[in-house]
Amino acid sequence: MAEAGSFAERVKQQADIVRVIGEYVRLKKSGQNFTGLCPFHAEKSPSFAVHPTKQIYHCFGCGVGGDVFKFVMEMDKVAFPEAIRIVAEKCGIAIPRTKTSSPEERKENQQRTLLVEMHREAQSFFVQQLGGTLEGKAARAYLEDRGLDKDAVARFGIGYAPSGGDALLRFLKSKYKEPLLIESGLVSRDQSGGARMYDRFRRRITFPIANESGKIVAFGCRALGDDQPKYLNSPETPIYSKSNVLYHLDRAKEALRRADFAVLVEGYMDAIAVARAGISNVVASCGTSLAEPQIKLLSRFTKRVIVNYDPDTAGQLATERSISLLLENDFEVRVLALPAMNLTSGDGTKYSKNADPDLYIREMGVEAYTKLLKDAPPYVDYLIGRARHMDLSTGEGKLRAVNFLLPYVQKIPNRLLRSEWATRIAQQLRLEEPVLRAALSKAAAERRSGLKVAPELVGRAAKPVERRLIRMLTEADSFRRELAQRLSDAGLCAGLETEKVFAALIAANLAGSTIEATEIAAGLEERDRRMLFEILFEESSEFTWEEAESCIESLQNRQTERALVEVQRSIEANPASTEMRSLLEKKQELMRRLAAGR
Repeated sequence: MAEAGSFAERVKQQADIVRVIGEYVRLKKSGQNFTGLCPFHAEKSPSFAVHPTKQIYHCFGCGVGGDVFKFVMEMDKVAFPEAIRIVAEKCGIAIPRTKTSSPEERKENQQRTLLVEMHREAQSFFVQQLGGTLEGKAARAYLEDRGLDKDAVARFGIGYAPSGGDALLRFLKSKYKEPLLIESGLVSRDQSGGARMYDRFRRRITFPIANESGKIVAFGCRALGDDQPKYLNSPETPIYSKSNVLYHLDRAKEALRRADFAVLVEGYMDAIAVARAGISNVVASCGTSLAEPQIKLLSRFTKRVIVNYDPDTAGQLATERSISLLLENDFEVRVLALPAMNLTSGDGTKYSKNADPDLYIREMGVEAYTKLLKDAPPYVDYLIGRARHMDLSTGEGKLRAVNFLLPYVQKIPNRLLRSEWATRIAQQLRLEEPVLRAALSKAAAERRSGLKVAPELVGRAAKPVERRLIRMLTEADSFRRELAQRLSDAGLCAGLETEKVFAALIAANLAGSTIEATEIAAGLEERDRRMLFEILFEESSEFTWEEAESCIESLQNRQTERALVEVQRSIEANPASTEMRSLLEKKQELMRRLAAGR
């Protein structure tokens, strides 16, 4: 049996039993399981089944069954330690240096057993401190203020580490030797080189961290006062590796199988809040760095995830990193980015506040959170939204946005779906769709993570309407000053790729100057200077005021379209009801204006 924290347990957690057995038996998907012809007896109809979430196999014909190690032992006729090595190699898991001493192995196993036992006793100690001491009373008040009643505290095993400095040490040292106390991570030694030992956790709320089988292997602790750091967790120990444990997984396993998706949050309080909201299929990565072993562990129960990290900068970056890792492991990913909450302070002042899942559920309610979770968009929609907040006023800015999105779009396995997302990206970022799709396909085929600067990708430097108006502002002597005035009054050139060229020409026309291309070009940057000369070298027909008015109308429609996109973005942020009404009215007005202009 694999001991808690042992290498065998880590291999078993990360191993994909379907992949391993699939190297020996031809398996086919059958409902939730995989079936094939049993390798242990002769049969014509498949009775051999592999359960991917429970990580077991069983033959309904001859009755054999077990886990991945048992299968390899039977097939390769090897002992348990060799089976561990074989499975680890098949799954690409680094194998630690082999222990040659049998007594040493027994000693390590005994140590892990004692460490698990010690953590169980520490948990009882922390719970007693919370419920039966004066210090614990203050901690209970804090928890109640965070919305955790007695039932919630008991359900999640929340406790309290007192401020004394050696209370836990005194509780444990009569039963465990000093080296083991230090090894546990529950006790620390004076770093100045002295022999004094003290409790690692002091004046902190404690959250027990259990491995997949439910054994407590570590603690996550939050400072009750202003002590720093605010959060302090157990260090790496023989039974605990942060990258191999997901908080709440031991309680969430069955719910994950039933729902066939996981809600992934950052910390203990978020996981507890979501679980108390009736969403039991929630796990926490215990920080902002989701690790690949955690993903492999999660994949045993589901391949679908809704990422709901905190909305701050660190949370956004962690969301992007998690999306990338999850996609590399063939997960279906959605992202819930909680909207800002509109709240009212005690003196009646209204203010807006970003919220993590815990705060959002407490302030806005379970129903509001559940609805957002149900409507969480696919990861590409979330990333497009992030890209839209970049500077898209220049070609270079649009290219940066595309390069931000490209690594994620490349990971979409289906070519048709990739093409569909390319269309959406082009529409949202106002890019040339055919060229973007071709560039994405080429980059995906060449496995490149970025696009080279290509002027045609971010749109031609000037649309035909813009190019025509620039020629009019330089050559239509009969009405170019009037045209400049109309463009200036309406502010129609703001945000265009040609904005700086227009600004120079409009200023010259309104000043009554003679339009000299070389003088205009002298005041422009190299990119805009080249654009101006390219336009002026184009052949053109005679200019009319009717054509000028048609071009002005086209720019007005484009301006209205941009305004409509911004209003829709504000609506999607789910503002307060009064602001929402105003936005909806503005949207209707813009749509009417757009319809009238076409």
